[in-house]
Amino acid sequence: MSDKKDDLSQFSMLDLFRMEADSQTQLLTDGLLAFERRNDPAAVESMMRAAHSIKGAASIVGLEMIVQLAHGMEDAFIAAQAGKLKLTPNRVDALLAAVDLIVQCSRVNDDLDGWLAANGAQVSKTMNDVQGIAFLPEPVMLQSAMPAMPAVPAAPPAAASAPAPAPVPEAPADGAGEPAIPGRSLPPMKNAQNFDRLLALASEARINAHQLHPLIQGMQRYKRNQATLFAVLEDVMEAASHTSDPTLKEKALLAIQKSQPLKQFMLEHITDMENYERRLLMGSENMVDEVLSLRMRPFRDGIQHFPRMVRDLARNLGKDVVLLVEGEDTLVDRDILLRIESPLNHMLRNAVDHGMETAQERLAAGKPATGTIVMEARHRAGMLNIEISDDGRGVDPDKIRRTVIERKMATEQMVAAMSHAELMEFLFLPAFSLKGGITEISGRGVGLDIVHDTIRQQNGTVRIESELGKGFRTSITLPLTQSIVRALVVDVKGEAYAVPIVKVERVIMVPQGAVHTLENKQFFDHDGEHLGLVAAAQVLELGDMQHAEEMPVMVIGSATRRYALVVDKIRGEQSLAVQAIDPIFGKMRDISAAALLDDGEPVLILDVPDLLLSVEKLLEEGGLHQLTRADHAGRRRMKRILVVDDSLTVREMERKLLVGRGFEVDIAIDGIDGWNVVRSGDYDLVITDVDMPRMDGIELVTLIKKDLHLHKLPVMIVSYKDRPEDRARGLAAGADYYLTKGSFHDETLLDAVSDLIGEAYQ
Repeated sequence: MSDKKDDLSQFSMLDLFRMEADSQTQLLTDGLLAFERRNDPAAVESMMRAAHSIKGAASIVGLEMIVQLAHGMEDAFIAAQAGKLKLTPNRVDALLAAVDLIVQCSRVNDDLDGWLAANGAQVSKTMNDVQGIAFLPEPVMLQSAMPAMPAVPAAPPAAASAPAPAPVPEAPADGAGEPAIPGRSLPPMKNAQNFDRLLALASEARINAHQLHPLIQGMQRYKRNQATLFAVLEDVMEAASHTSDPTLKEKALLAIQKSQPLKQFMLEHITDMENYERRLLMGSENMVDEVLSLRMRPFRDGIQHFPRMVRDLARNLGKDVVLLVEGEDTLVDRDILLRIESPLNHMLRNAVDHGMETAQERLAAGKPATGTIVMEARHRAGMLNIEISDDGRGVDPDKIRRTVIERKMATEQMVAAMSHAELMEFLFLPAFSLKGGITEISGRGVGLDIVHDTIRQQNGTVRIESELGKGFRTSITLPLTQSIVRALVVDVKGEAYAVPIVKVERVIMVPQGAVHTLENKQFFDHDGEHLGLVAAAQVLELGDMQHAEEMPVMVIGSATRRYALVVDKIRGEQSLAVQAIDPIFGKMRDISAAALLDDGEPVLILDVPDLLLSVEKLLEEGGLHQLTRADHAGRRRMKRILVVDDSLTVREMERKLLVGRGFEVDIAIDGIDGWNVVRSGDYDLVITDVDMPRMDGIELVTLIKKDLHLHKLPVMIVSYKDRPEDRARGLAAGADYYLTKGSFHDETLLDAVSDLIGEAYQ
């Protein structure tokens, strides 16, 4: 108790008043919102106590204006409790304005008189509204949509005209329409460096505990070897029992007797070590969990002001909307809570401004007059899941289609073939809006790209769904903490790298025979989609890689920015304690942080957004290397053929014929593309057309035969031209075979290929 007194003694009376004002005004805000919706008498009782506490505390520090304001609020609550005053929305507006004024006054450090003089109009209006709260009737428009409530004393004639809804508090300069509700943000975390150091030590303890496992495995191997030796000794004993040499029998028996304690000793010590490892692992894991819990805060700490914001914004727009928050006790990393506050705020404002109808519109549609937004936070599968759903008008998919077509983002045919989920993805594009104009509040689609990017920066995902006339739902998935990340660990050029598991769409084993080449870019087909293949070693500037017949691939990115990174090996998933890279290194390209694996090996955590930019830069520069095989002795190599033809039908027909015979086939769409591809790959044969744009087949053959490294490469011309002079031109350029498209059947082409390079394997 004495420690607590010493802590409080460091604060002035004004500081103590501010602390009390912060907590009591939050109780007042929550109570007013609850009473407005549920007419809860218990809420009135708690508000009376809060107002009384503020009045007493303000009297001690000499804040007379706050004393009068709190006294007027207390009188209003007493009248409401006695049934003499109905707390209509307009009266709640006045009381909430008084709460805001109390908070603002309590936070003035110097020259309160000057602040009161500068804000005299606001102070005077708030004081008058609270003192004359019984004479603030509700506007007729809103009254018609409200449920029946107990009668109230009639207002005098002077108050017969209803005031306009209370204005939303002025927005701060950096908030673009954000209501200024003071004193509601999370305070900065104290001793953040000490926390990081403590987490690093706890993770090292966990790593040390994991390092016992290889030692126990070594002892298990020793036990197996020991068991083999004991079996041999028993065989010796069995053999000695059939001899007449008593000395041999005696020594064999002695060996058996001496071995028994060794066997028991090993069993006991392995059991002891396994128990010790289990306790050590449990203790280290608990220590990491306890350290992490220091950063965890209940979800309510980051969203306390949202119900008030939704209520005030709806009032300002002439609507009736309530926000219900579920899962307020769900624990969230405080850093994540701070960073997602703005995206959540934006989604709520979108829902109120664009999603919700007026009370009259809702009643006409057969809905309750009051619109409802539900925000729910819960833990699911080791992640934080936040869902925001409203029962408003939803989004019209036909309107999205029209907007996409008007902006020439896709053709009518493409848009008509898109699924509902694909259409909703357009809302995440920058500046994509369905509203005719931009308001100070929001617009469904305006700023959703910022929401999307912010969530992805936290290694999270966001998904939206809508049903026209029924409502809109946003589902956000985030890691519970940024201090521990669940990651996929891979090997690239013998080095370990980690990728946050939420950034990995899938892991696939891709056979070399499934890889195709087009315009010097390699891809494979997966579920009807072409996925571009990129060597992780090249992106990370580690040099070329030799790949086996089956390549481990991880798919990253989304929508049109999806690529398959080829790695050496997939190790599996691990939970990693994230450690920031020393600032002396600056921002390292493609790297976000570092960590230690369970065995103590250091690992770099890849920055996936950076990685995607690096891949796209390589694609733009045309610098992608072809994926090469590892040459293993004694293994048969599949022969590679390059098909160059500007006709999609011919290309595909020839490719299928050759693949069916066992060849590996790449394709190029014209002579220039074929020339680029043939120089970057190791091919056994080139099959080319003659008439093609940019460079015809004769020019391609000429270049190949003049190249120092390619002049021995067999080239077959397959052309519709069957004139002797065309055949002569092709053979004169160096073609090894000339076949006309009009005369060959399937076997004709395959026989010609076999004549030139033999069977598919060598």
